[in-house]
Amino acid sequence: MPLDLSKPGPKIHAGIILMGETEILDVAPIDFLHALSPKFIHVLPIPDELKAKALDMEFHWTAGISLNAKDSYETCPTLDIVLIGAYFPTYTPTETDLNFIRKTHDDCAAFLTICGGFLPAQLAGLLAGHTATAPRFMLPMLREQDLRTTWVKKRAHRDGKIWTSGTLLNGLDMMREFGMHYWPELTAVAVPLWGWPERVVEYDGPLEQLVGR
Repeated sequence: MPLDLSKPGPKIHAGIILMGETEILDVAPIDFLHALSPKFIHVLPIPDELKAKALDMEFHWTAGISLNAKDSYETCPTLDIVLIGAYFPTYTPTETDLNFIRKTHDDCAAFLTICGGFLPAQLAGLLAGHTATAPRFMLPMLREQDLRTTWVKKRAHRDGKIWTSGTLLNGLDMMREFGMHYWPELTAVAVPLWGWPERVVEYDGPLEQLVGR
């Protein structure tokens, strides 16, 4: 008998079926479930009674999946476009990490951060003197603790070659803006073709009632 997901009790097994070569964005929404698991929920600043409701889940990739680094810091060529996403809160970027981030920023044409990916850029000193955005719930804290940067409440923001976004799904908003900035004709074709979200970057913009947060 199928599990009652509203009252799961035992471990939930979530499966991802990969057919040949699969685009990451096609299966990335599974990460929503990971965000409800104890590993993620227990490190959040939320009440213990809510943490107790975290869902015990195990993920199964039928074809196996791994992301293997193609280059090390030493062998990586000069990067033109750099993108950094969020990392698990228990990790602390090393000085080696930060030095590589500074070098790639200096050499690249565009430096993009998604969600918590702004943190290593902030630690590396790249956001000082710039205007940036970050996950919406973190903005009040950042405005108090880091006066070197002007923090704005937007889904995505560009300041020179530095692009920052809000939470992970706002990375889609940022990449659309990025594409429209550099390759407007191609992006205008790709956005409706692939169903890419079209939202204003301001949270309280005219499309707010239609697209939600």
